[in-house]
Amino acid sequence: MASGSRKAVYAAIGGNLAIATTKFIAAALTGSSAMLSEAIHSLVDTGNGGLLLLGLHQSRKPPDETHPFGHGKELYFWALIVALMIFAGGGGVSAYEGILHVIHPHPLADPTWNYIVLGCGMVFEGISFTIAFREFLAVKGGKGILETIRASKDPTIYAVVFEDTAALLGLGVAIIGIFLTRRLGNPYFDGIASIIIGLILGVVAVFLAYQCRGLLVGERADPRMLQGIHALAGADPAVERVRCPLTMHFGPHEILLALEIQFRRDLSSADVTAAVDRLEKAIRGKYPDVRRIFIEAEAISSERHAAA
Repeated sequence: MASGSRKAVYAAIGGNLAIATTKFIAAALTGSSAMLSEAIHSLVDTGNGGLLLLGLHQSRKPPDETHPFGHGKELYFWALIVALMIFAGGGGVSAYEGILHVIHPHPLADPTWNYIVLGCGMVFEGISFTIAFREFLAVKGGKGILETIRASKDPTIYAVVFEDTAALLGLGVAIIGIFLTRRLGNPYFDGIASIIIGLILGVVAVFLAYQCRGLLVGERADPRMLQGIHALAGADPAVERVRCPLTMHFGPHEILLALEIQFRRDLSSADVTAAVDRLEKAIRGKYPDVRRIFIEAEAISSERHAAA
């Protein structure tokens, strides 16, 4: 993870911890179900930031005997755990609390503290969202938002953006629910707001889990990179034919490349070896994220088969 995305995670942790504390106090003072859901949501988001930092730390561990390709996918695993935490710890608990409040409604106390805390929460969440979204825009470039999310191999930035977006929406729903409860004298609105907050978190969790699933099972590199590698290998004078490169992400900036090349038949083994070294240097020079390269030289295989 780049320093920018790390900054976004730290900002989210600090903001969520402060907001969660004040929300729990306000929920205890007013008895608001929506406020309690928001407090749980902020507490879960604080823990999620810690899990993302844990994933970053684990992913940077060097390769060892049991993990020869390193631990880069640890980041994807912990991002998936974050999605599960949002779904169960945030969405599930919020929806459950809202259902209980609808079944057993009770009037709210003076909502002044709720409004104060929710207003402060909007400010802090807005700051966190701004920091995360700026880092996201730096990665986005000229691509669309959904295209950038699908193409990104670093779940940390868009995970924080998702969480902060859900938090801002949840805060807005909580304010509306509390306002309608007091304005109309109907406590059901507070419980319904809590259920809606749970649904918002559930949708965000499912979307994040879907993105992490693709990374965990082994996504290929960007198609433009594949085309560039194919063109780069095909332009070498020693190469006669190149099959489609096979790639897999082991981390946001760690790619495994398997390349099957047919070299010219008139080349010696020494010429092929030199060409392989030349290709590896050229590929790594243009695409530094390609950390491991495995080239199968068809000319060498044919030569050995003929000699057997």
